Amino acid sequence: MHDDLVDHLTRSSALSRGEALRVIQDVLAYFDETTEDYVRRRHRELQAQGLVNSAIFERITADLKYRAVAPPELTLRQVRRIVYG
Repeated sequence: MHDDLVDHLTRSSALSRGEALRVIQDVLAYFDETTEDYVRRRHRELQAQGLVNSAIFERITADLKYRAVAPPELTLRQVRRIVYG
């Protein structure tokens, strides 16, 4: 799976074939995360860093625009509802 990408990474980096495949799988898994799962995960991570919800929700809303397949733009209220139900 993704042999052409694995070949490219092994030619253009010091990665072995197995390492390149693991990197690709990790990246694909990261971008396969649903919007809701991403919002919940980032909320936990940012909360653990000591940020308050108002800053967290604004940051998540801004970060969502840069996902590989950007979801529809969410309001702060929608982000809160994803986190708290």
